[in-house]
Amino acid sequence: MSQTAPKTNGANTDNTNTHVKNTQQKYICGSCGHRNTVELRQPIICHACGSRILYKARTKRLVQFEAV
Repeated sequence: MSQTAPKTNGANTDNTNTHVKNTQQKYICGSCGHRNTVELRQPIICHACGSRILYKARTKRLVQFEAV
């Protein structure tokens, strides 16, 4: 009896090239400055002081635009 791999209809089964969506976003509280991580569908509220004024944190990735 031999085992065969399941057919994938040409789909990429290598996990190195798949894109996984990040479900957490980083925010900074406008009142106390606490850094919060908020998940998808979670209320936007500071975990330290309860304020609802949060600013999205900057990315550390280089973002460059070309002027035309």
